[in-house]
Amino acid sequence: MDPKRLGYQLAVRDFRRARRSADLERLIAKLTGRPADLLSYEDVRTRLKAGGGTARGLQEIPLDAIAGSVGRYAEFSRSFLPRRDSAEDRWARVKARVTDMKGWPPIEVYMIGGVYFVLDGNHRVSVARQLGVPTIRANVTEVHTRVPLSPDVGPDELIVKAEYAGFLERTRLDELYPDEDWTVTAPGRYGLLEASIEAHRRFLESGERRTVSSKEAATHWYDMAYRPVAEIIRRRGVLRDFPGRTETDLYLWLGQHQAELEASLDWKIDLAEAVVDLASEYGDRPGRRVARAGKRLLDAVIPAGLGPGPPPGHWRETWALEPDGDQVLFQDLLVPLSGDRDSWRALEQALEIAGREGGQLRGLYVVANESKVNGESALKVQARFDRRCKRAGVPGHLAIRAGKVAHQVCRGARWADLVVLRLAHPPAPHPIARLGSGFRTLVRRCPRPVLAVPGEVSRFERALLAYDGSPKGNEALFIASYLAGRWNTALTVVTVVDERAASMHRDALARARQYLEVHGADSGRIRFVKERGRVADVILNLAREHAVDLLVMGGYGFSPLVEVVLGSAVDQVLRESNRPVLVCR
Repeated sequence: MDPKRLGYQLAVRDFRRARRSADLERLIAKLTGRPADLLSYEDVRTRLKAGGGTARGLQEIPLDAIAGSVGRYAEFSRSFLPRRDSAEDRWARVKARVTDMKGWPPIEVYMIGGVYFVLDGNHRVSVARQLGVPTIRANVTEVHTRVPLSPDVGPDELIVKAEYAGFLERTRLDELYPDEDWTVTAPGRYGLLEASIEAHRRFLESGERRTVSSKEAATHWYDMAYRPVAEIIRRRGVLRDFPGRTETDLYLWLGQHQAELEASLDWKIDLAEAVVDLASEYGDRPGRRVARAGKRLLDAVIPAGLGPGPPPGHWRETWALEPDGDQVLFQDLLVPLSGDRDSWRALEQALEIAGREGGQLRGLYVVANESKVNGESALKVQARFDRRCKRAGVPGHLAIRAGKVAHQVCRGARWADLVVLRLAHPPAPHPIARLGSGFRTLVRRCPRPVLAVPGEVSRFERALLAYDGSPKGNEALFIASYLAGRWNTALTVVTVVDERAASMHRDALARARQYLEVHGADSGRIRFVKERGRVADVILNLAREHAVDLLVMGGYGFSPLVEVVLGSAVDQVLRESNRPVLVCR
């Protein structure tokens, strides 16, 4: 048989195989959602507002960067497989010429961003892709656009790219801040950015009573709104929690998330707090997803009183504070109120702390149902809370919510550094009563340290730290060190050798001494005591002997079930102490 005829027949066979692959590729694309169609040059050029061409001459270009065509975008798939049977003869002739080693002339392409669009040579590209050739010669004309483009762009992404091009054309932000990346990953988001810029323009015009240019408005928005948020995102590494998303995505989500939080909590939420919560609640790293799923499972199958609660030190890791830093430890204080006379002692204690720390109060009044949120008792609590905060010169805002007290306190505690509440119903001594103790459940599940106030307000002049070297004991040591260093609180550190705690570290006092020295506590105002006996009895006796006005201790250390059955030193101290008890996570 004539070699040319044989070469043509083999090429026809290859074409038909390629046609079947094109149909399979289209099916797979429907199942996976990945783009399978070639990009239309005219559509992309119009959407991205590309214009002005520069001849770049003859180049070797990568075949996998060719993702579009000027006129034949419907005839080939994204990987340039032929989609029409009518192309058989022409495709086979091109393939046969390659087999004859006669080669072919360079193709003609336009380049937009990082994507090439074939003006002349679609069949040559198709054959070259089937042959596995990595590059092809092409005469390249670059068409200019502000927007980056990649060969794997899909239809939805192209819509976003088109919005991006319009956004940059109207705002010129790429000219004002060329090092910033303004890309987003979802349609419709650039309108929100422009609305934010426009709000800044109106704000400037109303304040200065003059016309503000678009450039000035964009600059003001960048300096006052965008950049502070972007710096928090970068500093906290939040993008790691949202793979595949951009900094501008997070800027928009944070604004929405912060507004939703403030509406649901009825508190002013700091941007840094909203950042932490966004990552915790919606972060897409595997560890985040597993933690949320595990928490939902435990909450569904384990009674609240037996739940494990947050891990030790979680609250401190969240805020990344150290006691020898300049930042105060108790900036935001949550104060649950019941409206009873004794519950106002917790408010007085919180005002004492906020006054020293320059902090603010977040009051919380929980009612049985929504109908009582605006009831007479709620309004009375609101008025008294506002009056007392104003008289003390401490910023405060009371939120009134319906639901279960322990649940609402734990929810609100996420936005505080310390929970200060009246100890009205301490855990009872009997196992069944302990299981149903709302206060015990609150202390165990609360994500922040809890200051239980049983009686008079403490000035934090003399504190007793119960330290056993455990993880929660280390959190208590951290806070006690802060009080000793910043508040000049005299400190008694006690380690109790208990038969039930034989496995505790023997060098606990030595480690506490070293930690306090390193963090600058006044050694002349610290004493160290080692005692034998039952932990709670020793703590309570020493508190009376040294006339302390504050007890600091780690939270529940054993499993919830064991503590319900056997009891806990924390429970006994809470029941019998007439001094405030700071229980640390």
